[in-house]
Amino acid sequence: MSVPLRRSSVPAKASPGPGSSPNPITRVLITGTLGQLGAAMVHAFAGLTVTAHTRATLDITDAAAVSRAVDEASPELIVNCAAFNDVDGAEDRAVEALAVNAFAVRNLVRAAERIGARFVHYSTDFVFDGSASIPYTEDVRPSPRGTYAASKLLGEWFALEATHAYVLRVESLFGSPANWMGRRGTLDAMVANLEQGREVRAFTDRIVSPGYVVDIADATRHLVTTAAAPGLYHCVNDGHASWYDVAGEVAALVGNQRPSLVGVTMDQMKLKAPRPRYCALSVAKLAAAGFTMPAWQDALRRWLTARGALTT
Repeated sequence: MSVPLRRSSVPAKASPGPGSSPNPITRVLITGTLGQLGAAMVHAFAGLTVTAHTRATLDITDAAAVSRAVDEASPELIVNCAAFNDVDGAEDRAVEALAVNAFAVRNLVRAAERIGARFVHYSTDFVFDGSASIPYTEDVRPSPRGTYAASKLLGEWFALEATHAYVLRVESLFGSPANWMGRRGTLDAMVANLEQGREVRAFTDRIVSPGYVVDIADATRHLVTTAAAPGLYHCVNDGHASWYDVAGEVAALVGNQRPSLVGVTMDQMKLKAPRPRYCALSVAKLAAAGFTMPAWQDALRRWLTARGALTT
């Protein structure tokens, strides 16, 4: 829920240029805090005055509501973790996907610009078509397939209109605690099935760079509190693997000696929206900005340790 703060108005201030030290951050407004990324972001900025909004407390598609919320919180930083993430559902609910993933971002950007706040937004590997054979860098031209992908790319464009914006492309998020009551991701399902000896079906031909939300939150704080240049960054854990290989790593870590892993191809699955087959992301630019993302295997081990699921 949102943290009530005194309503005040902050005059616009000049944004520092690349290489200069940014002004200190004391107040942060975060949207989408019921999601695992948003929850990790709230934790990462602990110690500051954080206004944490869920969909119930702030409808980011309502420009007037966004403006009021920003005036009340007076943040130096706005972090947008809200998103429409139903990839297949977006094919039937295009208006809703565009409203949340694109036009709501414009609402937040306009509010951030009005008060001179820094802005962070998260995008996705889906902006690429998956035809690559080496990890995508930030300078590769996007080629989205499907409504969800297009809505996220449009959101990137709106976000980057802000004077001091960071757009971080993330993918295959994990990091929820064992008692997580929110939406569960692919890795959550894998862990639950492997712990209980159930069959796990995993793509052999979809290559991903998993992203641990704790590491993504730490990288975010680094970017906005250092002299890192604003712009577009890929923010996932280092390395890549097929979902089948990721499932095998999970099985080994949770102590399932005879896992029931079934490899499937994307062509075998009847998915309404297209998925990129190869979506490994390079984190070299983020490393050059001073933050080295740990390998996805290391992140997976730390997550399972935190969940109490690690046995090896």
